[in-house]
Amino acid sequence: MIRYKKYQVTGENSPLNGLWYARPVIEETLDIDALSKHMSKHNTPFSPGVIKGVLADMVSCIKELILDSKNVKLDDLAIFSVGIVSDHGAPSAAEFKVSENVKGLKLRARATGELSNAKLNLEGTLRELSEYVVDGETAGTGGTTPGGSDNEDEEGGSPL
Repeated sequence: MIRYKKYQVTGENSPLNGLWYARPVIEETLDIDALSKHMSKHNTPFSPGVIKGVLADMVSCIKELILDSKNVKLDDLAIFSVGIVSDHGAPSAAEFKVSENVKGLKLRARATGELSNAKLNLEGTLRELSEYVVDGETAGTGGTTPGGSDNEDEEGGSPL
């Protein structure tokens, strides 16, 4: 169950100004240690320590591989790759310089398989957070809404 809060876009120059959207409420972020403890409770013969070691090595290897221009696909999770963040374009190929036109690198992760947007939309359900303050008033109904759309451009696009 994915809990959400309603929020209003307030950017003065935004074409979305005044419109309301849903934003997920994240209740906890699990690190590798917590994830390994959770995984060890799923009828596995492996201890949290063994799982933690494998996950830590996996993270290190993914970093090593993407920095060597390789993509890494974890089936039913994501395809990890490196992206280039451009500061600004060059007028011509001859004038392009990494030091001037590249701001840095970033990690990219594209959902795949069981975690693709289409699958998440079929399996995910939304419930408004039971009670919170929005626009000076108490909001939240706790109602459940099945899935969403896999078209991020629907209704003017997502501001997220």
